[in-house]
Formats: sequence, structure tokens, C-alpha cells
Amino acid sequence: MHFISKRASYPPLGLLTVAAMLPKNWNLRLIDLNIRNLSEKDILWADYVMISAMIVQKNSVLDIIQKCSVHKKPIIAGGPLFTTGHEEFPNIPHFVVGEAEDVMPELIKDMESGHLKHIYRSPNRPNITKTPIPRWDLINMKDYAAMCVQFSRGCPFDCEFCDITSIFGRVPRTKSPAQLVNELESLRQLGWKDTVFIVDDNFIGNKKQTKSLLKEIITWRNKVGSKMGFLTEASINLADDPELCKLMVDAGFTKVFVGIETPTEESLVECQKMQNQGRNLIDAVQTIQNSGLEVMGGFIIGFDSDKPDIFQKQFEFIQKSGVVTAMVGLLTALPKTKLYQRLLNEGRIKSDTSGNNTKADINFEPKLNLNFLRNGYKNLMKNLYSPNVYYKRIRTFLANYKPSGPKLRLAPSDLIAFLKSVWFLGFWYKGRREYWKLFFSTLLTNPKKFRNAIELSILGLHFRKIAEHM
Repeated sequence: MHFISKRASYPPLGLLTVAAMLPKNWNLRLIDLNIRNLSEKDILWADYVMISAMIVQKNSVLDIIQKCSVHKKPIIAGGPLFTTGHEEFPNIPHFVVGEAEDVMPELIKDMESGHLKHIYRSPNRPNITKTPIPRWDLINMKDYAAMCVQFSRGCPFDCEFCDITSIFGRVPRTKSPAQLVNELESLRQLGWKDTVFIVDDNFIGNKKQTKSLLKEIITWRNKVGSKMGFLTEASINLADDPELCKLMVDAGFTKVFVGIETPTEESLVECQKMQNQGRNLIDAVQTIQNSGLEVMGGFIIGFDSDKPDIFQKQFEFIQKSGVVTAMVGLLTALPKTKLYQRLLNEGRIKSDTSGNNTKADINFEPKLNLNFLRNGYKNLMKNLYSPNVYYKRIRTFLANYKPSGPKLRLAPSDLIAFLKSVWFLGFWYKGRREYWKLFFSTLLTNPKKFRNAIELSILGLHFRKIAEHM
């Protein structure tokens, strides 16, 4: 954020979407605590305080509860933290558990009358083709690195450690392609020209609808001349569909986050990640890279099937595949997952999870020694993001990467980030030699990939600082 002169990565899409479901004559104020603090004036101004949060934000929620209780302001809480664990917050009087669309009419009626129920819960999965365009007017877009929209909810797969299916189900529900393009057009009309994160947990869960959407985006961007770029999350079977990869690239997608988890087949079977089983994962990653998409990878350590050499296996896989942004975490048993229930039945759950996937901690009794896992994880992260290793991984990625999509906008913040990279990475921080080597070799031999090289160099500093403070 410092390099690109922004204050946060993404705005709170859930709250912005809920805000669009409230009556238009209500006065709304959105406080993004990634941007600024919640003041006493904000609380005194409000009739109701509506909170959305994830598990990692639990301590922040407790602070809000305390501040609101002083002024006796009623709280209505929703989002993943409360959907899977509202019982842990006895001081919050009202909850929306699960998705909001179908319960909003009743909730609004009760808010107007002042007589609210304790829990509002939709009996069915809502039809999200009726979900309105988020209230972008409630934020200052200049604060954020990217905007975000949602096309689908739910995932056809059912990995043991994942809570997506318990929250959104296994049948992907999508907005209509025209509806999502209208959301993009609303952003464009408001002046947004840069990256948009399509936040679906599996963008290709319904491939037919996804392909229809991509064709609509291509038509739209050609019509209006948009230079927006996109990133999203998808399962590894994206590599099996060249048409889908090409449509994503042609639509302006540049990056995709893929849950790779582990190179160990036994651990993939254990966690029921069937889409990753029985395939050469390095080939799959490089197929996606060759299509013109950067693969950001999620990796997990701490499965029961992991052996003591798991750290070396993960390191070798990440380096060989060229997954530059490798988000490695220790396995966590999230509430309401099949993993949590299994470990609870086995008497192995030891504590609640913090929701922080960079904290070297596990909330259950692992098969491997706990201290061995913690120390191995910290060492792996420091090694992966050490300058020599990291810049080598960038070069591996750039060798596999074949950009072919539409030309994207070079924003003023990109130029600022570039100049800061020259100063800080080129003269101040460790890895100066590796930075300049990548800088000139890419500029001279692969100028089309120069922007990627600089961006990844900056991200490396971010992850290196995280690893150093573990």
C-alpha cells in the first residue's frame, strides 16, 4: 500500500451490497476500519450499527461492541464470523446468519418498528440475480488499490478444511452476465479505470455461465474502451479448459489465485481435494501461466498425511512451478467445516482459530510435532522470500508466462510505485543486486513483461517483511 500510495487493498463489498438493499431515504455512513477509526461521533450519529466481519477481525469486533455498549447503540452483525460463530458474542443483540438478500425486507421492517429478533436466517439460498449494485458512493475509491465485485457464490467441490460450502453451498449460483457487466459499467461511470477483483471463491464453478460472462465482458470492454484488469480465484481444473483460459485473458484477466495446497497426493486425498488429485500440478500451473495468467498459489502444511520432509517438498514445488506469490499457511480447523467436526470427534481441537493464516499456530493437535511444524513453517517462509530464492522464482515465472491479453491502463500510482521500487529496492533494502539484475534483463530481453517483474519485486518486499516478523 505504501508503494502504490493507497490505504487498503479492497473496500468491504459485503457492507456495500447490504447498504444497497436498505431504503434509499435512509442516511447511511460506512466506516471501513482499514481506512479510519470508528469515532464516538460516528456512534452517536447512528440509530443502528451494522457490522460485517471475518474471523481474523474478531478482536476489532470486540472493540466495537465495547464502544457501542457505552452509548447503548444496538448492533446488527452479519458476515462469516457470525454465520459460523455468533454464539461467541452474547453482547450482540441481533444477527443476520448466512446470506442477507431474503431476510432484508423483514429486517428493515423490524428496524423501522424498533422490535428486532435475535436471529435472522434465510431458509433458502437466495437468488443473487436480484442482488443490487453495491453503494460505491459510500466510499472514497481513491483509498483502494482495487475495486471488487461478485459473480457467483458456492463451490462444486467440498474440501475438508474449507468453510465455503457450509456458508454458500455446493451448487454455484451466479448473477446474470448482463447484471455483472452493469456493475462494472457503474464502476467505470464513477471513474474507476484500474483493477477489479472478482471475489468468487471459485470463479469457474459454473463454467457455462462463466464463459457467457467473459464473452459479455469482452464485448463491453471493446464497446466502451475500458482498460480495467481483473483477477479472481479458481480451481486447478482451469488448466483443463484452453477456451476458458483464453476467454479470461481476452477479457482482461491477469491473475488467478489457485488452491494448490500440497504436492503430496496422500494429503490431497485426506483433505478430499479431488480436483487436484491424480494430476501433475506443476504442469497444470505452467499451462495456466502459458495461457497468459499469473498463478498465485495457496499452500497448506500440517495435514495428518504430511511427513517430516513436507517443507522441502513444498519449497521445491513452489520454486519449480514459478508460483511467485506463494501464500503458505499452517492448517487451521475453521468452525463448521468437516475438518473441525472430525478433529472434534477425535478430541484434537485445542482452541479457537485466530483466522490469521500467517500466524505460525495450529488450533488442533497435529500428527507431526507442533514445534517442528512452527519452526519449519517460519524457516520455509523466510527461505521462500529471501531475495536470491524469490528473484529466481520470478525469472522462472516470466519464462513460462506468455501475456497476450488487451493492453491495460498504466495508472499514476503504478508510476509512483515504479519510482519507489527503484529507490527502495534498488538502493536501500537487501536484494539490490538481484533487483537490478531482474530489472535490466527483463527490460532488455522481455520488455512486455517488465511491468510484471517490477510489481512482483515490490510484492516480494511485502512478503519478506511478513516472514521476518513471524
